[in-house]
Amino acid sequence: MSLPPPPPPPGPGVHPPFPAPPVEGRGKRFGTTAAIVAGILVLVCGGGAIAGGGFLTSFASALDEQADVVVSRYLEDLKARDFDGAYGQLCEQAKLDETQSEYTARMQGFEPFESYEVGDLALGVRVSVPVQLTYADGDRARVDAELTQSTSTGKFEVCGLGE
Repeated sequence: MSLPPPPPPPGPGVHPPFPAPPVEGRGKRFGTTAAIVAGILVLVCGGGAIAGGGFLTSFASALDEQADVVVSRYLEDLKARDFDGAYGQLCEQAKLDETQSEYTARMQGFEPFESYEVGDLALGVRVSVPVQLTYADGDRARVDAELTQSTSTGKFEVCGLGE
């Protein structure tokens, strides 16, 4: 006996045994999804950039404030001619380079100043703060207060005044 012949192939209008995925609206859904994802990325990245900028600004402001306080204390001692107090605020390297008696003798040779204005911290190869000194006769001089960070505390210390 022979097998019956196979059935003829299905003709037009015949439905497949499983439903075909919908084609209409696929591009619109993809575009909407991509737009939402892009919007979220812009919000997250933009917010992060703004937060990072704010952090850097506040960090720089805090460093500037710390430098201003340290330099002002040092200058107040110099203005009051309290050379022992001023020497005590110097960085370790400055104290190694010059004894307290040498420092006092050198500083007594400088003309006393009446007032001062401390500028903004300048970070670079060396850390310094510009200072405008005003003398009794009205003359003014610009000097730089050279700073370093203490290895033990991390705070700024004055290493001296330079032209």
